[in-house]
Amino acid sequence: MRPLRPLIAVCLFSLSACLFPPRLCSQQLSKRLILKDGSYQLASQWEVKGDRVRYLSSERNEWEEVPYSLVDWAATEKFEKDHAGRASSPEAEELDRELAAERAEEEAKTPQVAPGLRLPEDGSVMLFDTFENQPQLIELDQSGGQLNRNRKENVLRAVVNPAASSKQPIELEGAHAKVQAHVGLPSLYLNLPPPEDSSVGSQPRSQPSQRFLIVRMRSKNGKRILGDIKISVLGKVSHEESLVPTTSEELTGGWVKVTPTTALQPGEYAVAELLGNEGVNTFVWDFGFDPSAPANPGALQPAPAASDKH
Repeated sequence: MRPLRPLIAVCLFSLSACLFPPRLCSQQLSKRLILKDGSYQLASQWEVKGDRVRYLSSERNEWEEVPYSLVDWAATEKFEKDHAGRASSPEAEELDRELAAERAEEEAKTPQVAPGLRLPEDGSVMLFDTFENQPQLIELDQSGGQLNRNRKENVLRAVVNPAASSKQPIELEGAHAKVQAHVGLPSLYLNLPPPEDSSVGSQPRSQPSQRFLIVRMRSKNGKRILGDIKISVLGKVSHEESLVPTTSEELTGGWVKVTPTTALQPGEYAVAELLGNEGVNTFVWDFGFDPSAPANPGALQPAPAASDKH
């Protein structure tokens, strides 16, 4: 009769092989399902099911899905051809671990404002809104002109240096801003370089968390006027009626989050940049609050989750 112990050992080994299969996916970490936004999913295999792509995630070892239309098939095939024969090598596994760590580090530089929705890498002024229960990010342009593609390095500034207590009216053309928030407590995310005007010397400037203001505008003769922002010679801003109370928070990557402490009233607003005792930047970022406004064109929306299903 065959001894029981070897038989039991064989059975246990077979069972463990079924319950804990070899890390096949880890041998194929270099196989990537590349998406059109430049990101990718590490996967050991995938299959097309109608308008969805079902793939076995190498990172989570679970079956997930992504819309077929989001996959960059040409880039995916090119990557497979360029890395053919290296998928099972230890070097490939180590490379993928390093790339995953680098990707996580890069993502940490761009704060996430909602699931699947991150701030851009190149800096700008973004309004966080919700339209039809969908979180969105909309870029705000400066009132004095359009920012080019390199937005962060092309901030327009016109500084008035007050010799005494000063009131600085700022007028904008048009009755309404191009961008309209649909919620009363929108957050503003700002990532702008400090002024580089040599004429202001080494005078102290505002801290990042104290640098930006939200001001309510009033209408007059088809224009929008930012009230009168009163600034003392020491750079102190008076709490005028037009100034919206806010809280500020410094985030990673140089971003500053500014949020009203109470819900806004329908109307027109602008973000103004305080430049310490030099005054206020007269080029501002304008927006409005109108719950019934149509959708903002060009809004950034959350990337579809891989597990979303129709």
